[in-house]
Amino acid sequence: MPDGRDPVPSSPTENANSGRSETALSGPTEKCGVVGVSLTERDAARPLYYSLYALQHRGQESAGIVTHDGFQQHDHVEMGLVGDAFTEDDIGSLRGSAGIGHVRYPTAGSVDKSCAQPFTVSFRSGALGLSHNGNLVNADEVRDELAAEGHAFTSDGDTEVIAHDLARNLLEEDLVRAVKRTMGRIHGSYSLTIMQDDTVLGVRDPEGNRPLCIGELDDGYVVASESAAIDTLDGELVRDVRPGELVVLQPDGEGFDSYQLFEREHTAHCFFEHVYFARPDSVIDDKLVYEVRRDLGRELWEENGIDTDVVMPVPDSGRAFASGYADAAQDDGATVEFAEGLMKNRYVGRTFIMPTQDERERAVRLKLNPIKSTVEGKTVTLVDDSIVRGTTSTQLVQLLKDCGAAEVHMRIGAPPIAAPCYMGINMATREELIAADRSTEEIRDEIEADSLGYLSPDAVAAALGEDRDDLCMGCVTGEYPYDIDGEEMDSAHADNPRPEL
Repeated sequence: MPDGRDPVPSSPTENANSGRSETALSGPTEKCGVVGVSLTERDAARPLYYSLYALQHRGQESAGIVTHDGFQQHDHVEMGLVGDAFTEDDIGSLRGSAGIGHVRYPTAGSVDKSCAQPFTVSFRSGALGLSHNGNLVNADEVRDELAAEGHAFTSDGDTEVIAHDLARNLLEEDLVRAVKRTMGRIHGSYSLTIMQDDTVLGVRDPEGNRPLCIGELDDGYVVASESAAIDTLDGELVRDVRPGELVVLQPDGEGFDSYQLFEREHTAHCFFEHVYFARPDSVIDDKLVYEVRRDLGRELWEENGIDTDVVMPVPDSGRAFASGYADAAQDDGATVEFAEGLMKNRYVGRTFIMPTQDERERAVRLKLNPIKSTVEGKTVTLVDDSIVRGTTSTQLVQLLKDCGAAEVHMRIGAPPIAAPCYMGINMATREELIAADRSTEEIRDEIEADSLGYLSPDAVAAALGEDRDDLCMGCVTGEYPYDIDGEEMDSAHADNPRPEL
């Protein structure tokens, strides 16, 4: 892998408007939302605030914004939801037409303000802010190296590792070469928004594991985890940031420069972004998430269809899958009816994100209530996006049977989640994953469904329109894009060598 000192073009390749193993990883594994904005004149704080609202589904633990007014950096980072983390006075104090923002949820390590982002560093060459979505698999190694050089760390997160490494490189290199050196040193998944003084950057890891896109506004440009944030600002999606690409937003908001710093034969796009995390109205890697989920539902009928009286989604994540499943069933002449049979209490947060098992179990009953007239005496196909621990599925099957369902058949729009994720999603440990050591029939017995059907990995790739070699499906197959200490089936792409870590 290049060490960052290879020649970098003096001009950009594109100017868009020139005019763990379960014990191996000690730091937090994060699934977050990032955004960066560069505008012509107006302050960036309010557009960043609105963007974070649009990305709230990606993290509910902390929110933060850092801006730069051309002379100095301003920041506000707080625990809690976006609406609670900022007051009108906070927004007013964040001056400057350039800035970055972040929403976070933690899956390990510290749950406190020390790991909240954006992370900021002041050093001899200026001020640096950094927001990170993803997870480094060599964070401990790089942290130890930097600590030996005298760098002092205030958190156990891997974002601070990236910030310190980049600050070190900026002392010796120009901006583009410094970013390339850092990208050559860190390994894992990352989409970054970075601000050096008043210059905003977007970076996507060479495998493109985490999403990042570029949008054009009337008076500037934005980079964000999902296009829904661009829509919120009345902007236009330009394109996705390419794997291994650095995008530099021009400080006057007039355009952006692109530098393709690394290239791989294969990508490692996270399939679970399309299955669960991303908003259905977002476009990721040129695909509308809603339509991908409907296609996954159609594939689910083709592989595991069963003709029942009613098809109903687990709201909200199963809705598009169930819609596609029911359409495919009706196209095949099945008499199934699509119906909303579970009503959601929208004042209860995601059970997946809740940090303890007890809280997740308690939240299911608070969150969902069956509609008796839709369920009573009917055979029901219940469609969900995934089964992780199995707790929710067990309770939902019981809810429907208690409400008088004659049969409850579970259909899942993803393959069995059988292994942990090291790329930035809290997929729990193998001990907690119901599919880690159970067959589909054993899981069916566990959740007490009348039948259970999953989608195959090949069907997922077909629905996404991608080769399986270009997808990260480590949580399904146990094959990871990098060599992971303690995992036997890693470096899945034999013809696309990754560094051994």
